[in-house]
Amino acid sequence: MIYVFLAEGFEEVEALAPVDLLRRAKQQVTTVGVTGKVVSGSHGIPVTADITAEELKIGADMEMIVLPGGMPGTLNEEASPVVQAAIDYCVKNDRYVSAICAAPSILGKKGLLEGKTAVCYPGFETALTGAAIGSEGVVQDGKFITAKGAGVAVDFGLRLIQVLCGEKTAAEIRASIICD
Repeated sequence: MIYVFLAEGFEEVEALAPVDLLRRAKQQVTTVGVTGKVVSGSHGIPVTADITAEELKIGADMEMIVLPGGMPGTLNEEASPVVQAAIDYCVKNDRYVSAICAAPSILGKKGLLEGKTAVCYPGFETALTGAAIGSEGVVQDGKFITAKGAGVAVDFGLRLIQVLCGEKTAAEIRASIICD
């Protein structure tokens, strides 16, 4: 299962593009409302989450988590004990942790990017403690996948598909959405 965390003020495109693409790839995706069942994004778009943070059972079915950016969404994710526990579980159990825009700062502040290559929204690089800052829009280093922002949300989602389903499926989804 892939869990996408939605906290008040999240960047809508960074959350929903990966959800859409992963579901097209027939992946099981559950959106988790960190700040309630209905969560408004940074541009005022309300989204109804599949479950609330209180309903999330962290465990063996968790193969990947997705942390969208946006403000104050990133700060609300970072303040959530459930998000922190999910990150810790994934790291301890060699599962994928993906974050886009400002959200990689959460990982950097936890010291998880030490010695890794990562990217984030410009201006948040200092929070990526110990990381080498990459130049591409989406960067994978082991089980960590980071991306710069909303403009690469589709590429981010396609990278998640690539690591979970393989290059062929990612290429098929890319072609099906007319993404050159």
